[in-house]
This record gives sequence, C-alpha cells and structure tokens, in this order.
Amino acid sequence: MTEHDQLPLPDYDHLPVDGLISRIRTLDATGLQTLLDYEKAHANRLKVVMAMGNRLKSLHEGARPSGGDPAAAASDDPAAASAGSKVSEATTGPAINPPSQGDPTNPAQPR
Repeated sequence: MTEHDQLPLPDYDHLPVDGLISRIRTLDATGLQTLLDYEKAHANRLKVVMAMGNRLKSLHEGARPSGGDPAAAASDDPAAASAGSKVSEATTGPAINPPSQGDPTNPAQPR
C-alpha cells in the first residue's frame, strides 16, 4: 500500500475534486495507477475513480501526459491566509448600549 507521503501529487487528500481531475492529466500511467489504488483504498469517490479510470484508459491507448508540474499551485487552490488579523481599534463597530430593562439609570426604562 502506498503511503500518503509517497503519492505523485503532494497534499492529494486536500485537493478539491475539480482541481484533482485537472492535475491527473500531468501524470504518467504509473503515477496515475498509484493514485487510483490509493483512492480506491481510502476515499473511493466515484467521480474521482471514474475520471482516473478514463484517463488511465486514454494513456494506455496512446495519450500523453499534458506536461506541467502537478505540484504547482492551481487557480482553484485555497488562498493563503494573510499575515495578520485585520481587526483593530479602527475597525471595531460602534459602542452598544445596554438593554433598557437591565439598567436602572437608563431614562428610557419604563417605571
């Protein structure tokens, strides 16, 4: 059984399905078979298994990997978090007045 760290696509388990399907086009038949075996043993997602099976069939019929780096960032990757929080004194909301039913000094409280 292939370990997660030995898969041809880094961070395989965290890739969105659509991004994963586009990245498998960069793999050769051996790498794709490794991923297919891993997928079947773990998540076994029908859409992913079918896409990998179809791509593997195409590779056996003469298709070539599309090239490119399967580890490169894709447009569907989640954006990295910014360097810090945007919350500050300047971005806080207005002060909230306490409800009238709990504050005896509030003149709007019914007597």
